Amino acid sequence: ADQGAEKHETTGQSSRITDQEKELSTSAFQAFTAGNYDACLQHLACLQDINKDDYKIILNNAVAEFFKSNQTTTDNLRQTLNQLKNQVHSAAEEMDGLDDVENSTLYYNQAVILYHLRQYTEAIAVGEKLYQFIEPFEEKFAQAVCFLLVDLYILTYQAEKALHLLAVLEKMISQGNNNKNGKNEYKVRAYIQMKSLKACKREIKSVMNTAGNSAPSLFLKSNFEYLRGNYRKAVKLLNSSNIAEHPGFMKTGECLRCMFWNNLGCIHFAMSKHNLGIFYFKKALQENDNVCAQPSTGTDPSKKFSGRPMCTLLTNKRYELLYNCGIQLLHIGRPLAAFECLIEAVQVYHANPRLWLRLAECCIAANKGTSEQETKGLPSKKGIVQSIVGQGYHRKIVLASQSIQNTVYNDGQSSAIPVASMEFAAICLRNALLLLPEEQQDPKQENGSKNSNQLGGNSESSEGSETCRCSILACSAYVALALGDNLMALNHADKLLQQPKLSGSLKFLGHLYAAEALISLDRISDAITHLNPENVTDVSLGISSNEQDQGSDKGENEAMESSGKRAPQCYPSSVNSARTVMLFNLGSAYCLRSEYDKARKCLHQAASMIHPKEVPPEAILLAVYLELQNGNAQLALQIIRRNQLLPAVKTFSEMRRKPVFQPVHPSQPLQMPAFTVQRK
Repeated sequence: ADQGAEKHETTGQSSRITDQEKELSTSAFQAFTAGNYDACLQHLACLQDINKDDYKIILNNAVAEFFKSNQTTTDNLRQTLNQLKNQVHSAAEEMDGLDDVENSTLYYNQAVILYHLRQYTEAIAVGEKLYQFIEPFEEKFAQAVCFLLVDLYILTYQAEKALHLLAVLEKMISQGNNNKNGKNEYKVRAYIQMKSLKACKREIKSVMNTAGNSAPSLFLKSNFEYLRGNYRKAVKLLNSSNIAEHPGFMKTGECLRCMFWNNLGCIHFAMSKHNLGIFYFKKALQENDNVCAQPSTGTDPSKKFSGRPMCTLLTNKRYELLYNCGIQLLHIGRPLAAFECLIEAVQVYHANPRLWLRLAECCIAANKGTSEQETKGLPSKKGIVQSIVGQGYHRKIVLASQSIQNTVYNDGQSSAIPVASMEFAAICLRNALLLLPEEQQDPKQENGSKNSNQLGGNSESSEGSETCRCSILACSAYVALALGDNLMALNHADKLLQQPKLSGSLKFLGHLYAAEALISLDRISDAITHLNPENVTDVSLGISSNEQDQGSDKGENEAMESSGKRAPQCYPSSVNSARTVMLFNLGSAYCLRSEYDKARKCLHQAASMIHPKEVPPEAILLAVYLELQNGNAQLALQIIRRNQLLPAVKTFSEMRRKPVFQPVHPSQPLQMPAFTVQRK
C-alpha cells in the first residue's frame, strides 16, 4: 500500500493556477502514471520556470526522479523532503490547521520514508496527525494513509488500533473491491497477534477464497494452524506454498525463502525438536546473507540507503534470526553459542527486556555446568567421598566439599565486558528490570519489518510483562547469591514472592533463595519460616502459550518460547518431591542452630517421602554430620559405606511411581539454576 500510494503526489498542485499550469500539471501527472518519468520531469521543469515559489513542484520533481531511478535514490528523496519540511516550517507536532491539509502529501511521503528506515514510532506520529485531517482527502489518498497506519500498528503490536482502522477502511472501500484482499490479510495478521483464533479462522477462509493458494495466504494459514498446535499441518501448508511464483525481494522487499526456513525452525522449536530447529534457522540465515550480499549500485558511503530499491531496506532479518538461533541453542544446552548470537542481536534490540533476560540465562547456564555433570555421581559414593588416605588404624576418609559458595567468577576484568560471566548476568538482569514497564503502556518499538517477533521495546501485554518480571527477579536472586551479595539476593527474593501472578515453581524457588540469603546473613529463624514445607503447594511452571519470544517474517508465524510441556529434568516433578527439598534444607537450618534432634527429624521425614536411591549427596553428608555430633562415628562410617540414611529410617514408603528427583542445587525454572542446600 505504501509504495502504490506514492504515485499520487503529483496531484498536490494548488488550485490557484493558470490554464497553462493546469495543462502542464495534468500532462506531468499522466506521464508519471504511465511510467514515462522523463516526460514527467520535462513538464515539471516547465512548471518550475513559471512558478518558482511552489515547493510542491520541487516535491513532485523529487518523487519523479526517485521513480526514474527505480526507487534506488532513497537518500536524495529523504534529503529533499527534510529541506521542504523545514521550508514550510511543518514539524509533525505542529500540524493543527487547514494549511497542514495542503501539505499532507509531504507528510505522507515522509512517513513512507520513515517506515522503510524502520523508524516506526516517528512514522506513526506523522500518520496519526494525517489521520486527523482525513475527511478532506481524496479517497485513494485517504486509503493509502489508513493502510500505512495499519501496517505500522501491526508492526508495533497495536492490533486493536489496526482492527479499528481496518473497520474504517471497510466503510471506505465498501463501494468497490479494491484492496479488499489486502484488508483481509491485515485482519488475519491482527487476529493472530491477539490470539483470537475464532475470528482469525473466519478471516482465513475469506483470504483463501479470494487469494487462493498464494504464498502469503498459505503462510498466514500455516501460522494460524501453528497457533492451534497443529504443527504437522502447519509444516504441510508451508511446503505447499509455491515460492518460485513470488515476485522476489527486489520488488517486494521480502525474501520468501528466508521466511520459509525461519517458520520451519519456529514450528520445530514448538515441537521441542531443537536440533532440527537450529538447522532450519541456519538455512534461513544463509538465505538472508545471500540476499543482503547482492551487490548494490551505490558507491557513495554517505548514502547508505541508496543504490537499491527502497523496499529492500526492509529485507535484512539477520538480527531477528540470530535471536531465534540464540533461543534454540539455549534450549539444547549450548549457552556459549547462544550468548554469541544474542549479544549480536542486543546491539540492535537493546530495548527488549526479554532479550536481556535470555542473555543472563546464557551466563547462568555457562557457569553452572551441565545437568549431566551435576548428576553424574549422584547414586554412588563419588558424590560424598573424595579420597581415602592411610592404612589400618590410620585409615581416613576425606569427604568431598559440596560448597559452591562465594565463587570468584571474574578475573579482575570489568563486569561490563560482554562475556558469559555472572557479573555480566547481573548487569543484563538490571537492564531487563529497568526496561519492563511499571504499568501497561502503548507499545513503542523500532523492530524489524513485517514480522511477529517481539524484539523491539516494551511490546508485551500486561500479563506477559508480569510473567517476565517474575523470571527476571528469580534469576536476579540466584545471580546475587552466586556473587555473594546476600542482601541483594534477599531483596530480589522478597520482591519475587510479592508478585501477584507468581507461578508455583517460582514461588518455591523464591522461598529457597530467600532462605539461603537469610542463612548467609545469620538470620536463621527467618530462614526457617521460608523453609516450611507447607509453603509449597504447586510446582507447575505456569507458562501460558501467550509468552512469545520467537519471531518470523511477515507476521506469518510465531514460535512459543515454551509450550509448557514439561519441567527441566533436574526440577522437582511433584509437590511431594519439592517438599522433600524444603525438609532437607530445613534440617540444614536447624543444624546451624545446633538443634540436632529437629534436624534429624526433618531429614528422616524427607527421606521417608522418596526412594532411598533418590536421596541427594547433601542429605547423606548432613546425616553423617548429625551422627558425628551425636558421637556415633561408626554409624557415620556405615552411612558413608552404604550411601544411604541408616538406621533410623528402616522402611521407606513404597511408591508406585517414582518422582524424578535430582540433587537440590540444580533445581531450576527454564534455564535458571536454583538453590544450593545449606550445610556445615
